[in-house]
This record gives sequence, structure tokens and C-alpha cells, in this order.
Amino acid sequence: MSTPFNDRLYALLPSIYRQRDADAGEPLRMLLSVVSEQVDALEQDIAGLYDNWFIETCDDWVVPYIGDLIGYLPIHDAGEPARESAAQAAARARILYPRRDVANTLRYRRRKGTVSLLDDLAAAVSGWPAQVVEFNRLVATTQSMQHPRVTQGGTADVRRADLMGRLGTASDETAHLAELSRPQSKYGPGRFNMMSAGLFVWRLRAYEVVRTQAYCVEELSPECFTFSVLGNDCPLYAAAREPDALPVALRRADIATRHGRVEARFYGPGNSFALWLGEKEAELLPLARLVVADLSNWRIALRRGEVAIDPERGRIVFAPGELPEYGLRVSYHYGFPADMGGGTYARPTRDWAGDRALYPVGDGEYKRLHDALQAWHEDKPTRAVIELSANDVFAEPVRIALESGQSLEIRAANGARPVIRLLDWQANRPDFMSITGHADSRLVLDGLLVSGRGAQLKGSFGSLTIRHCTFVPGWTIEAAESTPRGGVEASLAVVRSDARVIIEKSILGPIMVTADDPAQEPLQLEIADSVIDAVSDRHEAIGAAESGPAHALLRIVRSTIFGRVEVNAIDLAENCIFSGALMVKRRDTGCMRFCYVPPESRTARRFECQPGAAMARAQGGARAAVASRVRPLFNSVRYGSAGYCQLAAACASEIAKGADDESEMGVFHDLYQPQRFANLLARLDEYVPADVDAGIIISS
Repeated sequence: MSTPFNDRLYALLPSIYRQRDADAGEPLRMLLSVVSEQVDALEQDIAGLYDNWFIETCDDWVVPYIGDLIGYLPIHDAGEPARESAAQAAARARILYPRRDVANTLRYRRRKGTVSLLDDLAAAVSGWPAQVVEFNRLVATTQSMQHPRVTQGGTADVRRADLMGRLGTASDETAHLAELSRPQSKYGPGRFNMMSAGLFVWRLRAYEVVRTQAYCVEELSPECFTFSVLGNDCPLYAAAREPDALPVALRRADIATRHGRVEARFYGPGNSFALWLGEKEAELLPLARLVVADLSNWRIALRRGEVAIDPERGRIVFAPGELPEYGLRVSYHYGFPADMGGGTYARPTRDWAGDRALYPVGDGEYKRLHDALQAWHEDKPTRAVIELSANDVFAEPVRIALESGQSLEIRAANGARPVIRLLDWQANRPDFMSITGHADSRLVLDGLLVSGRGAQLKGSFGSLTIRHCTFVPGWTIEAAESTPRGGVEASLAVVRSDARVIIEKSILGPIMVTADDPAQEPLQLEIADSVIDAVSDRHEAIGAAESGPAHALLRIVRSTIFGRVEVNAIDLAENCIFSGALMVKRRDTGCMRFCYVPPESRTARRFECQPGAAMARAQGGARAAVASRVRPLFNSVRYGSAGYCQLAAACASEIAKGADDESEMGVFHDLYQPQRFANLLARLDEYVPADVDAGIIISS
């Protein structure tokens, strides 16, 4: 095998020396190739040193040192940066020392004391969109007729639903009685005072879905649709067309004109939402046909040609007899706390080494997933990728059979959210996603949203990786109540298999493991940054199809589990929340660190797990009160809602700051929200005008 040469210096030699060197077997070329490698390394080091002189281009580890030079003080309440160089520690250090905040420290100090600074400060320190409200403008006072203040809050007008709907929000315009407590008081925060200001922050993000299929709620009426393809209520969010746009949920009063029509700035391609009649050659529904209505009971009297929109529930109703014959496609924005599950965000691609066959589905060569799988099966490539590039619904059976040594990745293109809908196709056999292979087979599912059924992995297999996917808990969602139909249906069933199953940044329903021989090696199940949702704590989230624990060795980090967990053994459980009882057969192996585990659980040895750690510090009869207080509280436990799995503001600090690095337990650990909050609160005290009490108000 020939070794490539670095001929950077060799090319600078006169040709006569290169000719003589070639006659002698090129020893000079080999020597200069080695020298060139060292020259390149030295130049890269010099270039790196130069880049590290500037905050815009320096490495992450240099940011604290530059901050120290300009007197930037870290916030110890947010935790201390870890000294190890792991990726997890580096991500946390970026929150503790925000590059943007360090870069703008001197500029912020020049603007110190101005209210307009606080919006920019919040985005730089925490990364959360924010809006400052001076509460002195909303305090009810008697004004002088000679000097009226038109910007002062007015008397509540109960006839105006738009004003009443904004009470307590950042856009509140109604006057309030004065409150004496401070905005950040732990006893009872108050807002409305002459020297108070509030910083409203939004933790949710708005994700855009472009030209996907709407869901027809046929059990109610063929004229009823939902924006969500799963049939659940999905509140619409404002489009983030500008960097400082706020990811707020749209209200009916926000988008409606005085005549009940939709304002033009919210409708159309690139705006908050849009509707198309038909499929590929779809026609944009005219704005003049849209009316804003309350569709909580799906009933409304419409004139001919009108279409009703309810942005607070994500519902659409056509006039009787005017349902779209060739289908309805929609674009909209939905809210969610982070990039996980099947979504339209940019996902990192992890390419395998070697040549790979590519099978594009959607806008590419193949129109159906079944056609691409058929072509892949006939070609039999060693490595292959099937990429779904459109926001389409693939309602077809999926059966994946890998040959020995084959590797296959079925993934969504960046920015796309394809939906695989597994229906009841055959009456004489189940219709789950079937996966079979050999001991050296490999399958990766990336960026998919699967509903209707789950997946079954059967027999000998190498490894199955589920990354950035959603297998809808309960398989489907009841359209009328927007709740999962049930929690006992498995999203992933592993039947008599020794495969290694890896789940990353995904949302799944229950995982069931079936093993014939208990003496064989247990299944390796690795879960990270994911949600396993059995809908109810009474149902099994991870267990065996028959009675008893799942024959699996579980390794789980930074995840949230809704439901009971019964496994053979736990290798490691770290920074997790188990809402249901956890039962481990082998307690002599593995450990659990910084997790919430219900008191009735039977686990391996624990370290700083709640509520046990808090109860151990309590005395006497206070332990029962501690166990009742130290438990996870969520904004929502229903899949499909914007605040799904997000810890509530009233959640105990032992859980909200209970991870090993003082972040929160559970699936959103890597957002480092306690550190963001502590950093922002301290910077507010540093930069607010003199004698002004400022507080942070979580809007979402």
C-alpha cells in the first residue's frame, strides 16, 4: 500500500533536485513530507493561539480567562464549572460562562441602568427570549387632568376579550392595585409596585412544520380537521421570523380582526400558519375565506365558503358540504422545550465509514417507503441509507429484513418530519414494524414519527439504534380528548433477541422484552436523553411481556420514565426521574446516582437519590412531609402538549437542581435551566436601575 505524501515543502524545490531525488528513490521527498506535517501542526497551533486572543473566535475553555481579564464574575449559585474535559462538562461550562455575555460586558456596563438593556441581557445570558415590563405603568393611580399619562394602565374593560385574555402576561394593559411584596420574594411574589420590573422569559421553542397533511376527524364530521397529523389538539405558535421574536402561543384575539377574520400578517407561506387544498399541486386557501372561532365543541354555524380556525386548539372546520375533496395540507408552528423526538429541527448526521447506497424517498426517486425498501432488498448493499425528505405521511406496512453483515439507516432529512402510520392492514397477522436480521446486522432509525403501531425486533440481531424518533405513546391519540388511547401497547417489543438496543433523544411508549432462556445473557438496553411513557404509573414502561422482570441489563441517563420499570439488573441510572415503582431483580450489581425513585422501589445501591436522601436528613415525623414534597411536578404529562415532561416552577429544588452537576433531573437535564435562571437573576441585580426590584417571570 502506498502512503500519501505531504509535498508542501517538496514542491518548492527546483525541479533538478526533484529529478535527482526521484532517481534515488525519493528519500528527500519522504524527509520533507515528515517535516511538512510538523510545519502544518505548528502553523495550526499558532493560528489557534491567535484565535484565542478574541472572544468571538476563541475556544470554549478560553472564555472564562477572557472574562476574568475584564472583571466578569461567575455566579456561584449556578454551580462551579467542572474541570474534566468531557462533552457534558463543556456544555455546562458554556452556560456558566455565556460567550455572548462576556463579549458584551463592557458595552452592557455603558448602558447600565437602562431598561432597554434587559432584553438584550436576557438573550445573552440565558438564551431565552425575553420582554421587560415596568410594573409602575400598570399600578392604578389617580392622574392629574393637566398631565395625563396615556401609557398608564387603564380600567379593566370586561367587554374586550382580547384585553382580559392578556391579564398577567407581558402584554397586559390593565391597571392593578399596588402590591408591597417584591417580584422575587419567596414568600409571595408581587409585581405591581412603583419600583418593580419584571422580565418575562419563554423557555419553549417554536418549531415549524411545512406542508404536512392535516388530520380529518371523521368520527365527528368529515368537515373537521386538526393541524396535527396525529389528530390531537396542537396550539399554534407565532412564527419566529426575526432573531428576537417571541415564541408565544397564538390566541384567537391575537389573530382576529374586528370583523372576526384572520389578520394577513399571520397567514401564508413563511408566516405562522397556512392551508392548502389538494396534494402536490395544492392551492393556497384564500385569506378571505378564513374566520376565527372557538371550536372547543367543534360546532359553529358557517356561511357558504367560510373556513373556521381555532389557533388555541389547532382545529379547522369547513362549511357543511364543502370538505376538501383532494385533501388538506397545512403549515404551522408548534411549541416544545428542546430538540428531541421526531421533529423539524436540524439533527447531526453520523455517517458510517465506507461507501453507502442512498435511496431518497418523497421528492426523490422513490415515492413510497415500501418502494425504497424493495429496491434495497433487491440490491443487497452492505451499507445503505433510506432518506425521507418530505413532510408526508407514509401509511404502509413496514418490514425490514437485514442480511448478514448489512447496515441500514432509515432517516428523515434535516428540516423534515415524515410520519410512518402503521394501520390495521391484515386481519390474520399483526401490523407492527417488523425487524429481523442476523448477529452482525445493524439498523438505525433517525428522525421518524411512528404512530398506529409499534416496532418488533425478533431473533438474533446486532444493534438497533433509535435516535431523535417518536413512537407515539399508546400508539394513537384520541382526537376528542387529545389523550393516548392506552398505555399497555408496546412501542418496542424485543422477542428472543440478544441485540444491543440504543435509544437517544427519543420519545417512546412501553418497551417489552421476551426471553425464552433466563440463563442467556440479558439484553443490553441503553437509554439517554429520552422519555419512556406508559401513560400511567400503573402500567409497565419497561418490563416483560409475561409476568416478571424484563431480561435486560439497563443503562439509563438523563431520562424521564412514566410507568413501572421491572428489569433484571441496572448497570447505571443517573440523573433520571422514575415516576412509577422501579423493581430490580439483581440488586448486587450496578448503582443509581442522583435519581428520583419512588419510596416503594427495590433497586441497586443508591447515591444521593430522592426522596430517600431528603428523608434521611429529616427527623421524626417530618419524613412523611418530605416524601410528599419531594416529588416531580410537571407542566404536562400528556404527549402532544407544549409543556410535555417540563418540570413545573413549583417542583422541589431537590429535583429541579438535583442532578450531579446541579442541573435538573430528567430528560431536559442538558438545557441547564437552573444555571440559566441563576445567571440571569444575578445579572439583573447588577444592571437594573438604582432602587428597582426586578424579578424573572416564567411565561412558558
